[in-house]
Amino acid sequence: MVTHVCTVCGYEYDPEVGDPDSGIAAATPFEEIPEDWVCPVCGATKDLFEPADL
Repeated sequence: MVTHVCTVCGYEYDPEVGDPDSGIAAATPFEEIPEDWVCPVCGATKDLFEPADL
């Protein structure tokens, strides 16, 4: 699974961790997060995330 980075604030969504505070379980790929999810740090929308460079 690929980590995605917020292009606004740099927050990294790690699918192995998820975003439990927002109800996103561990092992949830970025593509399966609901479209209305926002960055837990800055509130940026999902479309402002990009895959992290590997």
